[in-house]
Amino acid sequence: MGTFEEHEVARRRFDVADAAPLLLDAAGVVTSWSAGAQRLLAYPAAEAVGRPLADLVTEEDAGRVPRLVEQWGRDGGWAGLLSVRRADGRPVRVMVRIAAAEEARGPSRWLALLSEMAGAPGWDMQRTVLEQMVDRSPIGIAIVDTDLRYVWSNAALAQFGGGPPVRRLGLRLADIQPGLDSAAIEAQMRHVLATGEPVIGYEHVGSVRSAPHRETAHVLSFTRLDDERGHPMGVYYTVVDITAHHRARQRLALLDRAGEYIGRSLDIVRTAQELADVAVPALADLVVVDLLESVLRGAEPASGPLDGTDPVRLRRAGRTSHQEGDEGAAHTDAHTDARSTADALGIGAPAVYPPGSPQIRCLATGRSWREERLDPLAREWGAGTPGSQGATSWDLAPHSAMVVPVRARGVTLGVTTFFRRHRQEPFDEDDLSLAEDLVSRAAVCVDNARRYTRERDAALALQRNLLPHRLPDQDAVEVAACYRPANELTGLGGDWYDLIPLSGARVALVVGEVPGHGIDAAAAMGRLRTAVRTLAALDLPPHEVLAHLDDLVGRTAQEESAAPEGGAEDDDDSTQAVGSGCLYVVHDPVDGRCSMAAAGHPAPAVVRPDGTITFVELPQGPPLGAGGPPFESVEMILPEGSTLALYTDGLLACGEEWSEDANRERLRKALARSAPSLDLRCRAVVDTLAPARPRDDVALLMARTRRLDADRVASWELPADPAVVADARKTAGRRLSDWGLDELAFITELVVSELVTNAIRHASGPIRLRLIKDRTLICEVFDSGATAPHLRHPRTTDEGGRGLLLVSQFTQRWGTRFLPEGKVIWAEQSLTDAPL
Repeated sequence: MGTFEEHEVARRRFDVADAAPLLLDAAGVVTSWSAGAQRLLAYPAAEAVGRPLADLVTEEDAGRVPRLVEQWGRDGGWAGLLSVRRADGRPVRVMVRIAAAEEARGPSRWLALLSEMAGAPGWDMQRTVLEQMVDRSPIGIAIVDTDLRYVWSNAALAQFGGGPPVRRLGLRLADIQPGLDSAAIEAQMRHVLATGEPVIGYEHVGSVRSAPHRETAHVLSFTRLDDERGHPMGVYYTVVDITAHHRARQRLALLDRAGEYIGRSLDIVRTAQELADVAVPALADLVVVDLLESVLRGAEPASGPLDGTDPVRLRRAGRTSHQEGDEGAAHTDAHTDARSTADALGIGAPAVYPPGSPQIRCLATGRSWREERLDPLAREWGAGTPGSQGATSWDLAPHSAMVVPVRARGVTLGVTTFFRRHRQEPFDEDDLSLAEDLVSRAAVCVDNARRYTRERDAALALQRNLLPHRLPDQDAVEVAACYRPANELTGLGGDWYDLIPLSGARVALVVGEVPGHGIDAAAAMGRLRTAVRTLAALDLPPHEVLAHLDDLVGRTAQEESAAPEGGAEDDDDSTQAVGSGCLYVVHDPVDGRCSMAAAGHPAPAVVRPDGTITFVELPQGPPLGAGGPPFESVEMILPEGSTLALYTDGLLACGEEWSEDANRERLRKALARSAPSLDLRCRAVVDTLAPARPRDDVALLMARTRRLDADRVASWELPADPAVVADARKTAGRRLSDWGLDELAFITELVVSELVTNAIRHASGPIRLRLIKDRTLICEVFDSGATAPHLRHPRTTDEGGRGLLLVSQFTQRWGTRFLPEGKVIWAEQSLTDAPL
């Protein structure tokens, strides 16, 4: 059966305590059988000794045995798995290790150790094999005792610094790696010792001795080691360097943050500041963004990099620094007050760099620049990098820097400079690549903001030229207006208002809106306003004004939709006018008569002198150019002191509720509030109903009606008899004398004579003469004729035809307006200009 000494040698060699030994001869025949083998396979020694090993294994492994016998005889041993057959026929999977039991000149004897694999994790390794595995592993491995002092470590742990394994024995982690947060790591070890629960995947960032000026990241796993009685002996842990993965993850996180925070507004300075805020402290300790002055104005910079021959005018657009002990204190959120931010960081101040500085070179070449170690005595960083205003000694002592040009769509917009001072690790190529990605993303946002600024400034200039600078002076109404643009691409839209003086001291009040926003909407609004003013000069009723305007919009849109490619259809301001709304109101201060019509526009509100607020029951016509039923006018008499509120639908759309009744009730409450003046009341209504940045444009025109005093209007009914012309002249002259306008008597009598004579000659029925003393002297003659008079240019031999020509020459303006019962020929004389 063999000696126990041989068995113990094999146990010590293989470090296996529960293996069943047996002896084989050189041919693989069993020569000795142990009690362990009998317990494992259930064969008594008498049945097992003398049988070849092939008889004891299963059929599928029996064919392998001759080859294995030859192999262990050649190699001096063998180890592997075999399936043996118990005495009851049940197969058992065992680990077999073959080693020479004695070395002799004659046939060799072999010791076979059999270990059952049921419930075993796998191959039980020899100690030497295990030592090779841990010593040659690229993963750092160490064991500390219960006092957290090193008792063993492998060679791979030396890659992190601290010397070979023998130098670590008896030391603590803080003694070996002072750049790490040893307290946090040892806290994990104590937790494992106390609970027995392993800690897997604990990440730690710090500086190891092998790279003291570089931030590295590691993942550690801790497992408690117990003795045979279950008492803790220490902690076994592994260390893996994941710096590359950590930096890649930081880079992606920074780029994600940049995508979230940069470009949240269309403000150039705020976008530049957002770039600086995002990069500090994740990438740099100080970041300054300097943009060309032309970019800040929204102008178009020169295409391509600057040639360096012309002087470069830069201004500080963003700046963020990371102060020691004040994590992120200098960061500026996009929603903080812009003025305080600019004051604190010197935003807008000139950024002056000397010729040949990295910033100027980057502007000229369009390529980035990086310096790992700066010369602390270099003066080129002192003038422009932090700005000539507010420079500090901290700003002048960076140790590493990068300059990246701000370029978008092939255009250089400025430069961004990155500095490090607190972090000892210098900028490397990965940092420069990350900075270029950040600046590239921000550059597109800056250029979008620049384009927005340019378009908004153009639209503002256009709107200033299209909307009335001031409403004209007149006595028919007291007016106030307020316009608030939406917060859209340009901040402007197509809402508009106007007040147009008409004949007979009347005025037209107009409010309209064009769909959309921006320059196209503003241009379409300008065309509509011009068309309304032209139609108003014809003295047409409101519904006819809207009918002509509707025809104009529809016809123009049809013509442009049929335009050839690249023709007029590229100018879509008229097609954009389709669907516009308009409210046209005419107020007569002589009798308080008010007529109005609407095209796809809300009806006005009326605040009567007693405070009662109503909304006019106004038939709604279709939007302009949309087609539909004809427009209808409504006429009413308003008491003096009534206030008309004409508004665009953006004023009602600002509420949370979209029902017409609820929004009208909000407007009613806002109109009911008193104010010292009509102008303040108008602004208070808009402030109450519309936020600072409404969803849609808001326009409100408020007009408080007036009446002309009775003694300022004189009217006479005249028969259609040529004999009354002389009486009409005398009557008009007496009224002018009563008004103290004797200096206008001659021209007025001439006008009365010509207009009355013209009415008697070309019309039938009664004639009415009216004089109105307003800001001008108005002379009107009413008749029942339907034919409009026109100027003639008589020859010298003609006896007549000079009446209207004289009227046009001696008066400020004249014209004709039609009524349902006839027409009115009128003429106005200035009360301020001296008569001819």
